[in-house]
Amino acid sequence: MKATAVCSSWTPWIMSLILFAFVVRVRDGLPLSASTDFEHNRELQERKKQLRTISKAVAGLPDKGIIEGQALNTYFVSSEGVSYITVCHCSLPIAKAFCFLEDLRWEFTACFNSTVVALAARPYPFLEFDSTIQKLKQQYNQSGSPALEVTLAEVQEDLRIRPPQIINLDEVELTNGIANGHVEQGLGSGQNQRLEPVTALGILSLVLNIMCASLNVIRGVHLIEYTFQDDYEGIGNVVAFLLAFLCCVFQCHLYLFHSSQKKVKSFVLLSVIVLCNLYLLGSRNAWQLFFHLSVASLSTFLILTRKLQDRNGDCEV
Repeated sequence: MKATAVCSSWTPWIMSLILFAFVVRVRDGLPLSASTDFEHNRELQERKKQLRTISKAVAGLPDKGIIEGQALNTYFVSSEGVSYITVCHCSLPIAKAFCFLEDLRWEFTACFNSTVVALAARPYPFLEFDSTIQKLKQQYNQSGSPALEVTLAEVQEDLRIRPPQIINLDEVELTNGIANGHVEQGLGSGQNQRLEPVTALGILSLVLNIMCASLNVIRGVHLIEYTFQDDYEGIGNVVAFLLAFLCCVFQCHLYLFHSSQKKVKSFVLLSVIVLCNLYLLGSRNAWQLFFHLSVASLSTFLILTRKLQDRNGDCEV
């Protein structure tokens, strides 16, 4: 009764029933496209903030669900690695809300294949799809009928067979490791953190680091045979070459992926590489030492300067 009263009180003020649409990638919650916002009521802004939480947790949610609000409900459908989310006025029938999402899915899959979606690296790479979303919203808000291949009867039958799950937003936030409605995550959750895009200089440092690692492992493996023949006299050089090889590999990993205590780890790796090369002073000339130490220093600098992206900014809608 309370929800009905709220819906009724809002109806004169609502110009459209479908207010907002949002398309995200399921595996990491990357926003792909969103409709232009023409409505500015307070609850809509709250629902849009909640979309940040939903987009991060959508991989663990069912394929079809509803998150109920006071006057506005959020509906979502996930298919083929993409989730389609819409915020609608509660007076809109559930079947029509999911009909809109199915039409949205048809349009999006017709424009963008799964490979393009999987390769997307930055938020909102398909902003041009906004015009398509706007047309669909206009079609539904003006006529109230489906626009494309989906019919209301088909959606109603599908909802009868596979009813959408009612999702509690508090449970979503708890599952997603977020307390009290805050969307910030600790830096320790490296799996949920996204670093800034790799730069051209970063690619160069990776190539040079791989080259250094290859030279170290080749020299180390080559020396093993002579070490066995010389009663392990060169075992120290073998250890130094292989240890330098491992440090180069870990530097590449540290640059590509977020890790806790990154500063400490990067300085430890640099220190070990310096010590290994100083130990190998007799096995390498000055130019070789300069090359290896320069690459290690460049990698350390890039590791320390590659920052985390603002996750809140990524999903700002």
